[in-house]
Amino acid sequence: MNSSNKIGSFSITDEMLSGFIVSLLALPLSLGIASASDFPNPLYGVLTAIIGGLFVGLISGARLTIKGPAAGLIVICAGSIAAFGGGEAGWQMTLGVIFVAAIIQILFGIFKLGKLSDFFPLAAVHGMLAAIGMIVISKQVHILLGVNPLNPEGKPMIEPFELLSALPETFSHIQQHMSIVIVGIVSLIATLTIPLIRISWLKKIPTPMIVLAIAIPLGSYLHLDAEKGALLSFNKPFLDILHINISFAGLNQVGTFIQYVILFSLIGSLESLLTAKAVDLLDPLKKKSDYNKDLIAVGSGNALTSVLGGLPMIAEVARSTNNVNNGAKTKWANVFHGGFLLLFMLALIPVLQMIPKAALAALLIGVGIKLAHPREFMHMLHIGKEQLAIFVTTIICTLAIDLLAGIAAGIIVKLIINGFNGGSFIKNFQSTIEIDSQMDGVDIIHIRNAAVFTNIMKIKKIIQEFSHSQHLIIDCASLQIIDHTAMSMLHQLKEDFAEEGRLLEIEGLDKLQSVSSHPLSARNINR
Repeated sequence: MNSSNKIGSFSITDEMLSGFIVSLLALPLSLGIASASDFPNPLYGVLTAIIGGLFVGLISGARLTIKGPAAGLIVICAGSIAAFGGGEAGWQMTLGVIFVAAIIQILFGIFKLGKLSDFFPLAAVHGMLAAIGMIVISKQVHILLGVNPLNPEGKPMIEPFELLSALPETFSHIQQHMSIVIVGIVSLIATLTIPLIRISWLKKIPTPMIVLAIAIPLGSYLHLDAEKGALLSFNKPFLDILHINISFAGLNQVGTFIQYVILFSLIGSLESLLTAKAVDLLDPLKKKSDYNKDLIAVGSGNALTSVLGGLPMIAEVARSTNNVNNGAKTKWANVFHGGFLLLFMLALIPVLQMIPKAALAALLIGVGIKLAHPREFMHMLHIGKEQLAIFVTTIICTLAIDLLAGIAAGIIVKLIINGFNGGSFIKNFQSTIEIDSQMDGVDIIHIRNAAVFTNIMKIKKIIQEFSHSQHLIIDCASLQIIDHTAMSMLHQLKEDFAEEGRLLEIEGLDKLQSVSSHPLSARNINR
């Protein structure tokens, strides 16, 4: 490769290629997420991804993550629009909510709350994501079969149990939408099977693009009609949607406004932080993200996109993982991804209007299946029965009430379990830490009482203060309980030390009884 194609230690050609491939993945998903979120024009989803690349990509603190709309926020977006009365007014008031949530995300970063994700029990986070997957599936199955179910008030259904109860009615109308059903079923089969095909060149093409390459000509052959809602409908071209759409009239419903501000700011920030952490583990250069800087960047992007009418963005895990696998090493891949999407919006609108909605529904069902796959349940059981209990409780309460209730229920169950296993509820919030320094240069941190999700941030901060220690020992022999979240944190810190050529040893865990055979399961003194 010519030196002119290199900037510093990275190849601009590689970054551009990765950005192009990721844009092919992002385009159909962004359209589908916007449509599923009940935004008035699917192009607003692509607008979000463009801003996430061209603007947020330049200031991001997590250089390999791809910013854009995500399936995990569909439920919140659609719920907010419905709560504010639906239609264009509900959408505009939701934009006001997203703007305020964006300011809070910026404040999270300014006040260095990038460690926020350490507080939430891992089982509760996974339970929240699994519940979101189930809700996405429950809605998109109807779309795949050619029906957008309405409640008695004539508004789109968003409640999962309500959507499930409407399935018999939807199935009874299959004959009336057979062309749509055929496209949907073929697209779903392609979505689920293409990733399983072990052909090297095929794996280089994003599955969503292959699905569209099948669905668009099939839909044309079956004469799917845009006027009947079978195809994507853009009521305005891309350049015509670029104006201020935001409204703060939702403040008249202050309780609802606050509820969704909390959901957007909390869930959006949590998902972005978790993605950044996951991508850091994949980074071939082993560089660590600046989580606080990234929260400021994402919040800034959300403020801009909300003013123009776009969806909330996060660091999205599938696109970010794809970016790393494509060989990206810098922020420029994300920037190029945004640039290519902008080109698509200026040149490919006639093609995009031929996309069957059923094909996008199939892609979103595929995303939902990944989030709520049965292996997630088995994984939680493998870690420990108490993890499965937290996971399932979070799912049930999320489905029955909402996301905030689900996360809260998971945390409460976790507190109860930790209190029971540790012998005292109050010890969930206490952790006595003593530090020794020995003559041979070995530092020892003694942790007593409990190491659990409620005090893990304090423990992690103290360990990270030993940034120049070449040999650090964490003595856990005096603990009464250490939970899975703390075990995972210590394991990750051990790997971080090893990558820096330092040694972190964890001693005394053999004094505690593991609740399962999983190496990172919770341990306690109960015999």
